[in-house]
Amino acid sequence: MDKISNPSFQFWLGVREELPILLGVIPFGMIYGISALSAGLKPAEAQAMSSIVFAGSAQFMTVELIKSVTPALVLVVTGMVINLRHALYSASITPYIQHLPLRWKAALAYLLTDEAFAVSIINFQREGDQNFRHWHLLGSGLALWTSWQISTAVGIFLGAQIPSGWGLDFALPLTFIALVAPGIKDRPGLITAVIAGLIALVFFKLPFSLYILLAAFFGITAGLLSEKK
Repeated sequence: MDKISNPSFQFWLGVREELPILLGVIPFGMIYGISALSAGLKPAEAQAMSSIVFAGSAQFMTVELIKSVTPALVLVVTGMVINLRHALYSASITPYIQHLPLRWKAALAYLLTDEAFAVSIINFQREGDQNFRHWHLLGSGLALWTSWQISTAVGIFLGAQIPSGWGLDFALPLTFIALVAPGIKDRPGLITAVIAGLIALVFFKLPFSLYILLAAFFGITAGLLSEKK
C-alpha cells in the first residue's frame, strides 16, 4: 500500500495542511469568547456554542443578535442564511464520499467548515486512489475543531478577567471586517458586500436586528444574480 492509500497518512496530511490556517483562526476564536461574555452569555453557554454550532461567522452574528434581544426565530433563520454556503461545500465533496457509511457522512458534515473544505477539496481533486481521502477531511476538520474550542476557552477566560466597564463592542465589527475583506476577490463578491452593506444601513433601525437578515438575503441574491450575467 502506497502512502496515498494509507488512512494514517491522509489524516496527518490533513492536520499538517490545516496548521497554517489555524494561525489566523485562533485569534478569532479568542475574540468570539470575549464577545460572547460581553453579550451576556455564561462561560458554559459560550463554550457550548463553539462545540455545537461550530461555525465562526454564525456564532459571531448570533452573539450580536443575542445582545440585541432578538427573537429566537430570527436567530435561527439568520444563522441558516449565513451558513447556506455549507450546502455548496457539501455538494462539492459528495461525489468523493458517497461510498461512505452514514456515520462517516455525519461526522464529516459536522466538521465541514470553510477552512477544512479549503484544504480538503484540493486533496480530493488530486490524482490517485480516492478510497481514503476522507481521512484527510477528518484530520483537517479535527485540527480546526480542537483549535477553535481551545481558543474559545482562552477568550472566555480572558473575557472574565476584563472589567465590564471597558466595553468590547468594537471587537465584533472589526472582526467581521477582517473576515470579509480578504474574501472579496471578484465582482460577485464585491457586489454582495456592497449591497449587503447598503441594505444594513438603510434598515438599521428595524426592530430585533432584522436588518442583518435582510442584508444577508439581498446581498447573497445580488451576488448570485451577478454571476449569471
